[in-house]
Order: sequence, then structure tokens, then C-alpha cells
Amino acid sequence: MTDTQRDAVLQSLRPIVDPDTRRSIVDGGTVRELRVENGEVRFLLALQRTGTPEAKAVLAAAEKAAMSVEGTASVHVRLVNAAPPAEGGLPPKQAIPGVRHVVAVSSGKGGVGKSTVCVNLALAAAKEGLRVGILDGDVYGPNIPLMLGAKGRPSGDAERLHPFESHGIQTMSMGLLVGDDQPMVWRGPMLNKAVTQFMFQVAWNDLDILFVDMPPGTGDVQLTLTQNTNLSGAVLVTTPQKVSVLDVKKAVRMFEKMDTPVLGVVENMSWFQPPGSSDRFALFGEGGGREIEKQFKIPLLGQIPIGISVREGGDNGKPVVVADPDSDAADAFVRTARRTIERIRELATAPQPQ
Repeated sequence: MTDTQRDAVLQSLRPIVDPDTRRSIVDGGTVRELRVENGEVRFLLALQRTGTPEAKAVLAAAEKAAMSVEGTASVHVRLVNAAPPAEGGLPPKQAIPGVRHVVAVSSGKGGVGKSTVCVNLALAAAKEGLRVGILDGDVYGPNIPLMLGAKGRPSGDAERLHPFESHGIQTMSMGLLVGDDQPMVWRGPMLNKAVTQFMFQVAWNDLDILFVDMPPGTGDVQLTLTQNTNLSGAVLVTTPQKVSVLDVKKAVRMFEKMDTPVLGVVENMSWFQPPGSSDRFALFGEGGGREIEKQFKIPLLGQIPIGISVREGGDNGKPVVVADPDSDAADAFVRTARRTIERIRELATAPQPQ
């Protein structure tokens, strides 16, 4: 799936209006679980009423619009029910037992090294003396076990799971519960249920911070997390290049709408410095993190260089903060973690609006 194809499909769908909310089916969240791969387009349309002529008309219009996008070979759309909000609004948010602060690590798009940042940020926070855990919210692509070298199945029963521990941090991931070769062919409600269970049915043990590795984008997992528990904040990951920055802006707006504070932005892949050289090469451009900081008044928490040891650490289960603690990349992660911790404390002690 390419981001260009996906964006083109979304643009084609944007003029279509949800008959119940009277909003664009894209901007109003009616389009769910959009996937574009090898010319095949699949998504759900979540409507409050699925059996009406209006719903069928929206379905037909969406199929036609998506099919009109260059490169589309087939379109598969399914209507699902989106129940109207319950009287009195959403249910009250719950604290996650055993967890003081929950921090979402998010990005507007894939391919920016979000999971790598999440793992190394968590390990760096642990080096600062905090008790840390990682909830792998990317159910479709659970990479956290590989990056932490976590193997085996967590213990527990149908009511309670015990988190796996690796490199001194607690973690829970769908990758620990299913085989590496098993595809996650799940609908939205199943996905939301899994994330909710990971929050409230895992025996997290006295954590200062639970980092949540979010799937890329602004979809169901983000909504499930922000609607069910209070987040201490979100860390947004970008690269310096403009296309990545544009997607981070969407994520900023989403967290604003969900009344979730943004702790700051981490600029990954900021530069490459060849071994033995003092020269730095901006392979993905420059200034992306600073642009986000300036436009949205959120801090640039840190800039992480590209390094061979960073890639190797993610592949062999020994992240760079642990495997090569004296490297420039490890030092950058530690400094970024310190700034993130400072931001959590700043927001926790800030006066609340009346």
C-alpha cells in the first residue's frame, strides 16, 4: 500500500456525505479500516442506519468514487452499524490498574520508525529509574516482541494476563499470543475489544509510565484509547521530510479534538553520520520537527540520527539504548526520554482550567 494511493482514495471519497451526520464520510469518520494493496481497495462504511435507500446510495457512490482512482483494480466496501452515542454521552474514562501515566506514541503515517522510537524511549525512561511498560496497540502489525527479543506466551487465564518482561520492562502484544505467520483478519469491534483487554485485563505491575505503540494514522485504536482512559499525553513521531510532517499535523488535530495533550514531537532519522566521519548528511531533509514545534506550539522533544546500530537493535531484539549505550543514537534517546518525563510532570502539576 502506498500513501499516495491511499490519499487519492480518501480524496475521492471526501465529497460524499453521511446521511445521518451530514458530514463528509472521510472527515466524519464514517470510512473505517481503509486498506489499499496491489490495486485492491477495501474499507468499511459505519452508518447509524444501514438498511435504508440512503445508505445503499452512499455505498454505491463510495464504490464508484474509489473505483475512479487511477490504479484501482477492484473495490470492496461493506456497510457496518455505527450505533448513535448513548444518552448522556460516552461512558466515564477508567484508570488502568497498576499504571500512573499512559503515553501514546503515535504518527500520522507508517515508515517513520515509530515503534523503534517507542521501544528505545521506554528503555531510556527505565534507565532514568522509572518502572515502564509497553502496550503494543498495533494489533495488525505487532513488532514490539521482535524489537524487545520477547519470545513465548504470557501466563494468565481468561480473566487476567501477566505482562511479559524483557530488558526490565513489562510488555503485552498480540504478537505474543498468535503465531508469527498468523494474519490478523479482524473487524473493528474485535480490534477495539483486544486493545481494551490489553488496557484493563493485563496485570500491569506498579508502572510509572505505560507507553502505547499506536498503529499509524488516526483510526479505531486511537479512538478506543482516548475514549476509555485518561492519557497523560501523546508523543508524535515524524521524519524531517515534508510529507511526514503533513501527516503529523493530522494526528495533532485528532488529539486536540479528543482533549488529549501532546507532550511533543520526536524527529526520527534526522541525519546520518558515517562511521569515522564528522560529516552529517540530511538524507530526509531538514526542519520537520521544528516546523511542527513552531506551528502548533508543542516542544521538539528530540532529534534521533539514523544509525546502523539502531536498525540492528530492532532486528535482533537488543535495542540500541541497551546494546550500544554510548552511541549518539542512544544518547539522543536518553535525552529525549528525559524531556518527555519533564513534560509529563509539567502537565501533571499544571493548573487545570475551571
